[in-house]
Amino acid sequence: MTWHLTGLRRLDNIIWAAVALVAAFVLIAANFNGFTVVLRSFIAPASICLLLKLGTLYYRNWRTDHNLASTLEVTMQLIAFTVVGAPLSYVAASAALPLQDAALVHLDHALGFDWKELLAFMHRWPGFLKLMHMIYPSLILQMVAAVLLLGFTGRLSWLRAYMLAIIFAALITIAISVLLPAEGAWLYYGVTDVPAALPLSHTSWPVFFGLRDGSFRLLMGIGAEGIITFPSLHAALAVILVAAFWPVPIARWVAVTINSLMLAATPIDGSHYFVDVLAGIGIAVLSLAAARALVTWLAVIPATVATQQAASGPAGIAMSGVAGTHGAQ
Repeated sequence: MTWHLTGLRRLDNIIWAAVALVAAFVLIAANFNGFTVVLRSFIAPASICLLLKLGTLYYRNWRTDHNLASTLEVTMQLIAFTVVGAPLSYVAASAALPLQDAALVHLDHALGFDWKELLAFMHRWPGFLKLMHMIYPSLILQMVAAVLLLGFTGRLSWLRAYMLAIIFAALITIAISVLLPAEGAWLYYGVTDVPAALPLSHTSWPVFFGLRDGSFRLLMGIGAEGIITFPSLHAALAVILVAAFWPVPIARWVAVTINSLMLAATPIDGSHYFVDVLAGIGIAVLSLAAARALVTWLAVIPATVATQQAASGPAGIAMSGVAGTHGAQ
């Protein structure tokens, strides 16, 4: 698919609008719900974003390299959305609606899943459990690697679709978590008496309950905990990452292997029920479909403009050539 700079810029504008809206909502909610924004936690990501913006402008306007400019732009978008998305999840948790763990456990059993059996299996195979502990935190590294790989290989439209899918999945997950909050499997089953065996996510427990009872009211850019149980955002992002790496043959099966293991690790290290993982996978599929549809729809607009310019004569053809750039799907 031939892509034009105008199409990519439209997608970037949509992504930045989403970031701005989330940031505005968080600030308004912080003002009305007694939250304190920890400004120092936003200094480092803001500084990195500023440097990335300068690099983007340089490679877009002076030393033209659209692949590198897009890579820097989307890296900046990923950082910015992560920084505003985490506080949004805190605001969501502060709604403190009734916990839904019993219903989620009932759904697990109805589907034939037993979380405690999985935990027992993991403890019987400590080597596998250690591998899970290594795979589960790889999410952020993979997310950045996907941006770099898609950007440097010129898959610029799919790069934006990947970023949009992340935004859609996060916003849907956070919205659902307001209505269906849960404390997670470890706490629900009371399996918290062996500190050495606790999941990587156990540090989020005090924050989650502090947000619910009002004793924790800090919003942070760096250092925020993952506090959402249902649906699993970790599971959703694992599927989105497989889709992101899929167009690059050399990375395709590596991503499938790593993220399949991540999905297996999510119920234990993420303190999730099996239904959380299934819901996360479903959200990922919907988010990818919505992102792809939006990218495809916006591709028609610059293509139509280019056709009209070409029809207007030599001057129009020249303008179309200046506006155009190529990016593989």
